[in-house]
Order: sequence, then C-alpha cells, then structure tokens
Amino acid sequence: MRAEPIYQTRKINDLKDMMVQSASLFGPRDAFLIKGKNGEYYGKTYAQLKEEIDALGTSLINMGLKDKKIAILSQNRAEWCTTYLTVTGGVGVVVPLDRELPFNEIENLISRAGASAIVFSSKYAEDMAKLAGNSNIEFFINMDLEADEGPNVLALTGLIEKGKELLAKGDRRYLDAVIDPDSMAALIFTSGTTDLAKGVMLSSKNIVSDVRSVCSMLYLDETDSSISILPLHHTYECTANFLVMMFNGCCFSFNEGLKYIVQNLQETRPTILMLVPLILENMHKKIIKQASKSLLSRLKLNVAIEISNLLYYFLKIDIRRKIFKQIHNIFGGRVRLVISGAAAINPDVSNDLCAMGIRIVQGYGLTECAPIVSVNNDRGFRHDSAGKALAGVEITVENVGEDGIGEFVIAGDNVMLGYYENPSATARVLKNGRLYTGDLGYIDEEGYIFITGRKKNVIVTKNGKNIFPEEVEAYLAKCPYVKESLVWGRYEEESGETEVNAQIVVDVDEIKERLHLNIISKEEIYKLLHSEIREINKQMPLYKRIKDFTLREEEFAKTTTKKIKRYVENIG
Repeated sequence: MRAEPIYQTRKINDLKDMMVQSASLFGPRDAFLIKGKNGEYYGKTYAQLKEEIDALGTSLINMGLKDKKIAILSQNRAEWCTTYLTVTGGVGVVVPLDRELPFNEIENLISRAGASAIVFSSKYAEDMAKLAGNSNIEFFINMDLEADEGPNVLALTGLIEKGKELLAKGDRRYLDAVIDPDSMAALIFTSGTTDLAKGVMLSSKNIVSDVRSVCSMLYLDETDSSISILPLHHTYECTANFLVMMFNGCCFSFNEGLKYIVQNLQETRPTILMLVPLILENMHKKIIKQASKSLLSRLKLNVAIEISNLLYYFLKIDIRRKIFKQIHNIFGGRVRLVISGAAAINPDVSNDLCAMGIRIVQGYGLTECAPIVSVNNDRGFRHDSAGKALAGVEITVENVGEDGIGEFVIAGDNVMLGYYENPSATARVLKNGRLYTGDLGYIDEEGYIFITGRKKNVIVTKNGKNIFPEEVEAYLAKCPYVKESLVWGRYEEESGETEVNAQIVVDVDEIKERLHLNIISKEEIYKLLHSEIREINKQMPLYKRIKDFTLREEEFAKTTTKKIKRYVENIG
C-alpha cells in the first residue's frame, strides 16, 4: 500500500542540497538554540551553520579525509549535528556511534567500520587516548579543545577556523564536491552485542527521501521548534527530528540528560517533540498519580477529560490547553505535536494525553528504512495503530497465515543499500529492492498498520498456534504493579507443549502506596502478582495464557531508545 502526500515538499537531491537550500531560505533564522556554560541560551542561525559546515568540510578534505569514514561519539549537542551535516555534505561517510556502549564495543565498531577519524566530546577523551595506539584512526578531533594537542589530536574549533582561511584563499574542494545520492552516506550500527550489530548502509537518497516523506504527511514550518532528547546516533532521532527540523527551517535545541527533561522543556518551549513510549508513559503515570491523591482530584481529571473530548470531537471547540494548562506547562506550554516511535505506545496513554490537548501520533520504522515507513498523519489517526504508509513508501503483507497476519515488506527510496560487508545477511532481507522486515502484523481496509510482533519472537504451540510475546506484554503493562516484563516460550518435555512464561520487574513503591504498606515481602508480592496474572489470563484465549512467571529485581538491559534487549543477558 502506497500513500499520496498530504503536503507538497520542495525537492532535494541530497543532504548537501538540503542545507544549501535551507541556508538560502532561512538564513537569519536560528537553526540551533544552544545552552552556554553560563546557563544562558544563544542561537546559531542557518547562515552561520552553513558557514561552519563549509569551513569544517574544507578542513577535513585538506587533511586527506575525502571519501573516508568519520565516526562521531558524543552527547546530543550542536557539534554532533554540524559534524554529521559536514561529513554527509561532501567529505565521506559518517559513522554515528552509540554513546552508551562500553569501550570495548566502541573500539570494535570503529575497527569494523574502518574509520579514519573520530569527532568526540571531552567526556570520551580517556577512551580515545586508549584507541590512539591500537586503531587505524588517523585523527582524533575533540569538540571541546581550545587548541590542538598534537598533529593527530585536534580541536574542532581550530579546524573550522583553518577551513575559513582556506575558503578565503579560494579552496573550493568541499563547496564543489559532487554527491552521488546512491552511494553510502551513513553507516549505522544496529543495537545488539558487538558481534550481532549489523552495519546498515544508508545513502543520501535513502535519508532525504524519508525526510521529505515525513514532511509530506505531518505539517511543520519554520515557526516550529524541537528539542533533541533521544540519542542522535539513532536514525529515529536523527532523521525524523534533527534532519526534519533542518529541512523545514525550524529551531533545534538539546536536552542535557533525562533528569533535565522537564527543566529543558520549560527553558526551550518546543512545539514538536520526538519521544519513545517509555518517557510518555512515565509522564502519564506521574500525572495520573498526582490526580489520584484524592478521590475528588481524580474525579475532576476524569470529568475534565470527558468534557474536553465532547467539546472537541462533537462541537469542534478546543479548550484543552486552558483546562489542562498545568500539564501543558510541564512540556513548556507550546507543544502541539508529539511523535512517538521505536516501540508501541499504550493506547490508553495516547488517548488520555490527546484528551488533554497533547496530540500524540505513533509511527513505525526500521534503521534499514532510514527509518520511518508509516505514521498517523494529519488526515487521520488511530491510537492503537502505527498509522498509514508514508508517501512514496509501499508496504505489503506477505506469507499471510490463517489468522490474517503476515510479514511486512517495504519498498521505496528509503530502503537501505544493504548490510556493510555482510552479503549473506543482506540477501536474507533484501530481495529485488524490497525489504523483508521480520515484523508481523496486518493492514486494515482503511490502510492502518497494526504490528503484532517480531517473526523471530513468535511462540509456536504444539497445535501450530502463534503467540506474540509483545501482545502478552501489553496486557501485563496495564497492571499498575508491573514496571517491565519479558515474555517467552518454554518447551515442556513432559507435555511436549511450549508454554508462555514471563519475567516481571515490579514497581514496589507503587504496590506500597496503593496498598498503604510500609514494608512488603517478596512472598506477598508474588501472591499479589499471581492474582493479577490470573485476571489478565481471563482476557486471553487459553493457549496465550501465562503459565508461570518469575520476579526480577533489576531492570532489563535496554537499547538507547529504551527497548528491552530481548536476547541479551535478560532471560535466565
């Protein structure tokens, strides 16, 4: 199924072309809003950003880095973005690294990528010093140095100044660099252990087609602004937030860390947010918890939601911002759109926040597709769906079973070139330019996409019934005592059946508060959960019911977009 665009977007050939156009269209407007060391914010205009990109690119080419791979390792900050745009705009291939990986994995990925240079923040200076004698990296470029520390340890600011001098002397090697839109522009390593992480090769065409497709389904303009909260090395944040902002002439700022989210939201007052369900669900939980301190306050919240829904959906009168002003102030007071992705959001959470005037749209994507392939758009949305296909993206369902569920297959200009130096893995998923995603689900008559789980996660019973762990986990997530859960199938030799098992991380504080207890034993928690699971099982067919569960004290290992790593040191 391929959708038509709702909005027309300007044509761009590659990322360099995008920034040339944006600098021309939005030159005096702020591209970045940056928090200085003194705590004060200052802007960097599109014209200034383009000047820095050209200067840094000229320096990097002068250093012999043309067509080489350049890695980036830092927190979300303006220098990360400048480096990304510079490298993809005419130098070589950018390799964004996961800043939360341990040193040995970072070292391994740099080696696998064959990076010739790395741009990093001072937080990683000690790790980079270890790499100096044990890698093929020629240049270590520090975002925070004021001056070079040797021929190979360079200051980013110094390179920008050197590039300006070269440009003044007529050096046009970067300015005149021709971009092949079909060549690799970015090498993105998927989450997983070092050996399992695949290197996804994305071209400029892949990336800019996805930017345009997102903008053709959701309205944004230069008056909008966003803040970068999720890791920029992840394509979801990089493409759908950072690059979409740059395409539209919006202002982009940077979160200082998860504990500063509310503070930074109130300081920068964005209109657009890009978040993952875990963050939204935690915010929703705090709102409901605050409202539940008394029966009267919870009643007031419920009545306010009902009234706002009636006025908005039946009379087209929107007073949600006024009714829920305090909640909007948490987000800075100006948020009009929140895009949720990387995992499915609880529809109840999405529905509640929308009733409060915070519009949540959910999408679906994969790194291999740069990454967005579907989104709830400006012409319709469903809280329980991943939306409809983006304009220019074709989504079909193949190998459909008796239950109507099959594998999603994607075609479009956003589909990756392949996996880096891994032709066998590429051949398994790319067939005639179409990507076999491994994600299972169905598309309804209106074109809405529903994801039921991952092909490799499916639990198959003795009678051939399919159970999707994600579906059972969604039931568990509705229990207020469950913080996290992981469901899998365990084969029982005696019966020859594969039974549904779960590991559960409980919210002990929530249990104590709801039951008005100061202390609770593990045995009491187990009994409570056993009772809750008995009720959950009543909502599911017999073959899907949870047969056994264990309690887990530590949270599960997660990716940087807060998805549980299902196969990494979790089940056991």
